Amino acid sequence: MMRMKVLLAEDDIYLGELIVHLLKKKGVEHIDWVQEGEDAYDYALASFYDVIILDWMLPNGDGVSICQRLRKNGYHGAILMLTAKDAVQDRVEGLEAGADDYLVKPFEIDELMARLKALARRSFAPIQEEIVRWGAFEVNRTSHTLMKNGEQIILTPREFQLLDLLLQNRGRVLTRDIILDRIWGYDADVSMKTIDATVKLLRKKIGDEHQQLIKTVRGVGYTIEK
Repeated sequence: MMRMKVLLAEDDIYLGELIVHLLKKKGVEHIDWVQEGEDAYDYALASFYDVIILDWMLPNGDGVSICQRLRKNGYHGAILMLTAKDAVQDRVEGLEAGADDYLVKPFEIDELMARLKALARRSFAPIQEEIVRWGAFEVNRTSHTLMKNGEQIILTPREFQLLDLLLQNRGRVLTRDIILDRIWGYDADVSMKTIDATVKLLRKKIGDEHQQLIKTVRGVGYTIEK
């Protein structure tokens, strides 16, 4: 297995399923697949990917505009545009929007893999802080420990992952779907009530029963404000 994390944004169901299947067959370890532009934008900002495969024509936000928004928002990960458009001007438009590479349909899976490997080797990953300070709290990402005013708060692995995910995305609302995918994985037999219960337990442990630290956005998800 290759330690590569890929986000695929492709609205064609058949092609999307085929790409996911073939990349996994080639050994790609983790692939998230979304079918709309806004979902691609949310997923990209909620987690780091080695490469985003971004289709040009997507519902609810085309690939070029999503790429532009990601770059404007400071996203530094590799982006590969996938499209049927083969004109020089189209290639220029995609690259000027912030894409790192461009692949025209139809393509061979071996060529896609070669481009993914080349982009992943460029080491776009931001260096995360080992110690994150958040008010009276200190989060250690290496030892997976949480301290408050010098006293350790014992968290379960899921609770720590949830807190770390929210802290990495301070100022953004994370939907329950994104939290489910990041913490448990979409294939897990977990209900949305499990997410809410985990948040409730985390709040209790950090003394946030009044929801001043981890805020609920009704009908959407959760956020920690900047």
